[in-house]
Amino acid sequence: MSDPSSSTETLASRPANLQPAPSMQTTSRWLVLGAMAVTLVLWASAFVAIRHLGQDVPPGALSLGRLLVASVALGILVLRRRPTWPRRSDWALLLLCGVAWFGIYNLALNDAERRIDAGTAALLVQIGPIIVAVLATVFLGERMTPWLIVGMVVGFGGVAIIARGFGGGGTGDRVGVWLAVLAAVTYGVGVLAQKPLLRRLPGPEVNFLACIIGVVSLLPWSGELVTVVREAEVSSLLWIAYLGVFPTAVAFSLWAFALARSDAGRLTLTTFLVPFIATLIAWVLLGEIPAALTFVGGALCIAGVLLTRKKPRPRSTPIE
Repeated sequence: MSDPSSSTETLASRPANLQPAPSMQTTSRWLVLGAMAVTLVLWASAFVAIRHLGQDVPPGALSLGRLLVASVALGILVLRRRPTWPRRSDWALLLLCGVAWFGIYNLALNDAERRIDAGTAALLVQIGPIIVAVLATVFLGERMTPWLIVGMVVGFGGVAIIARGFGGGGTGDRVGVWLAVLAAVTYGVGVLAQKPLLRRLPGPEVNFLACIIGVVSLLPWSGELVTVVREAEVSSLLWIAYLGVFPTAVAFSLWAFALARSDAGRLTLTTFLVPFIATLIAWVLLGEIPAALTFVGGALCIAGVLLTRKKPRPRSTPIE
């Protein structure tokens, strides 16, 4: 991915008659905003759809069904042109990304949402960027800054408050909280594995192959999925198809479109809107409103992530 600043310099150095027309820039900006808005709504709707299906479709069958549909949809996007396939050295990271992010993440999240509401699950998954920042200091040699430490403490303090808020509902509620945390951790591992791959491979190929690997890792639940297909209502099967096509294949494609045309840091910050959109949708469709402590803990989780993104002030060099 090219550096946005270098792209700006290139445009600035062009002759005036070669500069993009203002109308074209405005159209591109609106397309990016539209892609971002649709992506956020689709990702938020996934939490609600999973919660809706949770009592009728087991976590393993739901995960495998969703990824099977997503693999077909992503395969159509990738194979309609000449794809760029990975080198042999890329497969270790692809396996890690596919098993962690597409396999374990889906299992953990689906099981969590059988125990906690959609909005709370979406809030807890937002600690994923903290996990990414911590793991990057260990495996990618990135700097451990004071802001990272403060953000980590604040973020996990938010998780503890959310867990305490569910403490009165029995151990099952707390299990749901920690399953959502596990989903955030495997999300972080997946992002960390995906980051080096995206320097060499196009995003659609990486997502497609990781999705296939996720399917293979979930094959032990294939018998469970067959039972669901035979016995579930048609509406449940349509919801599984929705999860595979829209929040997975379509949303990831739109996100890649927006990411290629905007600043990565600012775009990532927009994902903090997902829990609030998910809470609103769950309130309207499922009648769910998270407990008061959930909002306090969720605010701390998001504050923690924002703190990890702060850059330390450069040390001033004394003038001699």
